[in-house]
Amino acid sequence: MQMFSALVSCNKAKGESKMSDNDLIEVYKQHSVSKDKYVYFLLAIVASAIAFSVNKTTNVKLNILDLPLLFAVSFWGLSFYFGCKYIHWAQAAMHSNYSLLQLKSGEHPDQPTNEASIQGALFGLTKALASNAKNTGVAINKQFTYAVLGGTLFLIWHAIKIYMFSTSS
Repeated sequence: MQMFSALVSCNKAKGESKMSDNDLIEVYKQHSVSKDKYVYFLLAIVASAIAFSVNKTTNVKLNILDLPLLFAVSFWGLSFYFGCKYIHWAQAAMHSNYSLLQLKSGEHPDQPTNEASIQGALFGLTKALASNAKNTGVAINKQFTYAVLGGTLFLIWHAIKIYMFSTSS
């Protein structure tokens, strides 16, 4: 966000009322890299949480009080799944965008020859790009939600274990 503000301030100081194409591209790249790092960060967290939970419950007899842990691990698994889906949809959106740019510039490998076909292909690719972008948003939101739900249930499970241990002594 600081980079965006700096770019806008820089352009306004030059007397420009809007960002240049290069500035927009740079902000887009930084936003994309930041989002990817966030997704991979959450993937690492939930994978570590699953591994930690499995390690802590190895050779332990589980009972009904361990259900919050079961659900926590399940939610972390869903978080991991949606993180992977985000990566899939982001790649699909990038491919759609690339194909759209190729089509607009007349360099697509399967470039249509007549105007009606070009317009149809542009419409289809624009629709695919919008759908892919929407799916990335859904996936990243679900990834975060399930990670937090898993963490919350893990803390509930841990509190139950502490309470049971303290009352049994």
